[in-house]
Amino acid sequence: MWSSFVAILLKEFKHIFRDRGTLGLFFTLPIIQLSLFGFLDQNVHDLPTVVVDQDQSRYSRELMDKMRATKTFDITEVTNSTEEARMRIRQGEVRVGVVIPPDYHEHRARNQKAQFLVLIDGSDSNVSAQALASINGLVAQQNLDAAEALGAKPLISAQPIILFNPEGRTANYIIPGLVAILLQLAAMMLAAIAIVKEREQGTMEQLLVTPIKPLGLVLGKLAPYLVIGIVEMALILAIMRFGFHVPIQGSLLLLFLTAVIYLFALLALGLTISMRAQTQMAAVQMAQMLLLPSIFLSGYIFPVAGLPTVLYWIGRMLPATHMINIMRGAVLRSAGPMDLAPSILALCAISVFLVWLSVRRVRKLTI
Repeated sequence: MWSSFVAILLKEFKHIFRDRGTLGLFFTLPIIQLSLFGFLDQNVHDLPTVVVDQDQSRYSRELMDKMRATKTFDITEVTNSTEEARMRIRQGEVRVGVVIPPDYHEHRARNQKAQFLVLIDGSDSNVSAQALASINGLVAQQNLDAAEALGAKPLISAQPIILFNPEGRTANYIIPGLVAILLQLAAMMLAAIAIVKEREQGTMEQLLVTPIKPLGLVLGKLAPYLVIGIVEMALILAIMRFGFHVPIQGSLLLLFLTAVIYLFALLALGLTISMRAQTQMAAVQMAQMLLLPSIFLSGYIFPVAGLPTVLYWIGRMLPATHMINIMRGAVLRSAGPMDLAPSILALCAISVFLVWLSVRRVRKLTI
């Protein structure tokens, strides 16, 4: 019994160390998970903010300085147009808009209560809740300081307006992003086993010696899964709209056109994984390894504003980040193609790069 145990033990260790890909994933996945959870911060900071300063006085500048001091708001633009502020929020470029009225200085100078308007993007409920709490804290602290120093009544008050998701429904925020995650899960899993399955069945070598162009092979492999992905997209949107009662404010055509680009990127990435993996299990594990950053770094669960700089830019390179922004923009903010142009162009660039990478990999296999 002992000799059999030792023989099997040594054999299994040899198999494990020969399969370096699976062994690497075994140690890499926990490190990635630990790093993501360790560095992720759910406390929002440096929210892109636009200020509509219609007062342009020392009191309005003092209010902006107080906002910067909270570390929650990063004032990226100062304008005098309320409509421009709303447009920036609809485009997703800023999350908060503060409108300081022209009589703000007059009320403050007379020790009368001065109001200012706060527009908050409600398409991200975590961000909107923390932004609202920070504004309320700023107002309360300034009024408390005035009361202690001058014995005065409250000097300022904020009138917050939550845009796009005023009731704060979690489903309105979670489900549009979930559509992108579900598409990635299905598309990458299907594409990841496409090539490796043929390799295990012994048909891959026959396919490579046929006079098929690498681009034709890649597109031919992707097209059936693309059709399946579009059907799945339609099914998910129907369940979202009629099952969970999430209103779709924007264009359905825009959603499906961007979904095609997104699926091309995912399928090309899955195909690249399939060409590198030796077994279906290894392909599935590699696809799952890419799923974790897409969930944690895309803004789906944790606010992007809380990410460290390195993780933020890693998230910007993931297709899911841009698709989630498009879904929430079109579904909740009624954003159009021009409003979402940066995310659409980034998604197109990622898709073209990944298809090129797949074609390049096929060419190496055929040489």
